[in-house]
Amino acid sequence: MPDPIDNPKRARQLARAIASDLTLYHEAKILEGIGSDSLFEVMSEEIEEGREHFKSRVTPEIYEQNIYDRAIVDVLVKSKGHVKSSIW
Repeated sequence: MPDPIDNPKRARQLARAIASDLTLYHEAKILEGIGSDSLFEVMSEEIEEGREHFKSRVTPEIYEQNIYDRAIVDVLVKSKGHVKSSIW
C-alpha cells in the first residue's frame, strides 16, 4: 500500500476523483436527491464509503481539513446548479 497522502493538493485531487466517481456511477440518485432536497440522505451510504476510502489514503492531519466534504459539495452539489430544486 502506498504511503498516506500528506500533501493538500494531492488530497484535493483524490477527494475530487472520489466525488466524480460518485457522480459517474450514481447520477440518477444525485439528481433525485437534489430535486427532492434529500441528497445527503439518498447518497449517505455512497458518500460514507467514499469518505472511508479517502480517510484510508491520507494522513490524519490532512483528513481533519475537511477536504473530502468540500469536494462533495463542489462536485455533487455546485455542479448540479442547473437541476430544478427547491434548494435554490
